[in-house]
Amino acid sequence: MRVLQVNNITVNFAGTELYSDLSWAIGDRDRIALVGPNGAGKSTLLKVLLGEIEPDRGHITAQRGLRIGHLPQDITLPPDMTLIETALVKPPELAEAEDRLSAIEAQLADPQVYGDESLLAHTLAELEAELLRFETMNGNRHASHVRELLAMLGFSADDYSLPTAALSGGQKKMVALARLAVSAPDILLLDEPDNHLDMAGKNQLERFILNYPKCVVIISHDRYLLDEVATQTVELAAGKLTIYHGNYSYYINEKELRCLRQQQQYVTQQKEIARLEAMIERFERWAKQVLSRKHMLAARQRRRQLDQMEERGEIIEKVADARLMDFKVDGWRGSKKVLELVAVSVAFADQPLIQDADLLLRHGERVGVIGPNGAGKTVLLRLILGELQPLAGEIKLGPSIRVGYYSQEHQTLDNWLDRAPLDLIRNIQNSSEATAVNFLLRMAFSYEQTRQSIRSLSGGERSRLQLALVVLRRPNLLLLDEPTNNLDIASVEVLEDALDDFEGTVLIVSHDRYFLDQTVDRLVEIRAGALREFHGDYTEFLEAQGLS
Repeated sequence: MRVLQVNNITVNFAGTELYSDLSWAIGDRDRIALVGPNGAGKSTLLKVLLGEIEPDRGHITAQRGLRIGHLPQDITLPPDMTLIETALVKPPELAEAEDRLSAIEAQLADPQVYGDESLLAHTLAELEAELLRFETMNGNRHASHVRELLAMLGFSADDYSLPTAALSGGQKKMVALARLAVSAPDILLLDEPDNHLDMAGKNQLERFILNYPKCVVIISHDRYLLDEVATQTVELAAGKLTIYHGNYSYYINEKELRCLRQQQQYVTQQKEIARLEAMIERFERWAKQVLSRKHMLAARQRRRQLDQMEERGEIIEKVADARLMDFKVDGWRGSKKVLELVAVSVAFADQPLIQDADLLLRHGERVGVIGPNGAGKTVLLRLILGELQPLAGEIKLGPSIRVGYYSQEHQTLDNWLDRAPLDLIRNIQNSSEATAVNFLLRMAFSYEQTRQSIRSLSGGERSRLQLALVVLRRPNLLLLDEPTNNLDIASVEVLEDALDDFEGTVLIVSHDRYFLDQTVDRLVEIRAGALREFHGDYTEFLEAQGLS
């Protein structure tokens, strides 16, 4: 059943038209993956659905009483509360419902109400309606339902006393999701809920979405997650929505088929248009030469035929090439033995983190590092970089190894946040302005973005800038810490192709299961202080663990 309808909306943002005449119908049990390139306006569209942004034209119609819950990308929780105290905070609509029930109960105790049969009947009907609404929001079992949701999202009772300030970014998102979902909104809008989640967290999020009894709209760059949960994929690109009735893999295959059909139809139509225009030109030439009214009428008829095709919107557009970053790392062959860890131990905040670890990387290997949040994956990369020193053991890099490092939180950009990407690239490349601009344009930056502050760039744009720095390093060992977190899917696929062509060695920390399947042939799992190796990709790892 349709619960929300977007009707021909047009939205302008900061002087730019994001969408024009956009329409979309959302059903009560749909699980929708909203996909598209960075900057297409996906998060803005969620705000339009919420009513936080008004369309410039068009309108949105919703089922009466429809309730929408929104989990934004960035979560802020009260720092002076525990996990359970925060999770038990009632959603505003539930708190309002409780207040209304209390007010109605107070009215029923008023002699003027219970002494007036008509007024009493009206108040009792109001109470019945409010109780039904309260039950719809799980008001009677709010606290127990919160605990059930927390358990489903990976928390135990031992976690309840944790201060929110001590929670990881992924944990904060899951607490916010539990608090949001407890009142069972008719539509859940989830804006990159999987960012900063480890593998276990992503599995729990999948189960939550699959079991949610109402509609879910999710923005995510995790193709594995979208394949598991989506029943419909909606692409937002170039200001238009295109709907595909299937998961992400279905969308990719169907989109390719549609593009092929469109290109074939475009070529056929262009041939017909060229034939008509040639006939018009010929008839007009004959009409001038022999002053023939017959030929002039024939030319006008063909011209009218072309005009009517355009007026009816029958002109087929050429399939546009997507604007992708031109990412290629020119690696080179260095030492055969690239990296070796011998009996390495390290502590963090006086707590043992990795103990007596051995690891050997040879030239050309692609190795993924996995493990729960806090296991020490980023610490391992910082040890290799020399930013941290081990308590014991030895870390040896080959004598001809040059490292290219991508940091999860974009720390490599910290000292340049108030400068422009152009300044940063020129400083590293020691190049002319024109050369630096052309390089940034190849990395899919606009001309305007090359001159604005790095601080103003989105997460995906900062990710591409970090990748640009990696290119300029000309490394033969890549250390990549969660490189896909902020990239759109098209950019991730470009990165996958570049890693496949890279002449060098790659060590990747990632929670992106699909990405790991495409890029690595060996895994290192960090768990309980130990490093365990597995030869194969992530899907094969799951199968070996009996978890697939």
